[in-house]
Amino acid sequence: MAIGLIARFSIKGDKKQEFEGIFAELEAKVKANESGCNFYSLHQSREDDSKYVVLEQYVDQAALDAHGKSDYFKSLGAKMGGCMAGRPEIEYLDTTS
Repeated sequence: MAIGLIARFSIKGDKKQEFEGIFAELEAKVKANESGCNFYSLHQSREDDSKYVVLEQYVDQAALDAHGKSDYFKSLGAKMGGCMAGRPEIEYLDTTS
């Protein structure tokens, strides 16, 4: 069963470009190194340009766990933390078929 994840971020106004750059680096590493990741994509709100959502899907829990344990996720995630206006909201989802 695939596992979906929605991560919601509020980004400081002067840090949006920096956040997007860090995310682009992370996205490239995920795509290059994580065959268990079906998709990993950043989206910006049309209503509030300081709000971002990351949509993710993994083939199983082991693939999600490997993502969270990767050195690049830990280091780039820490860099993204300085751009955030608060803690991210994370929602985990299970496929139904």
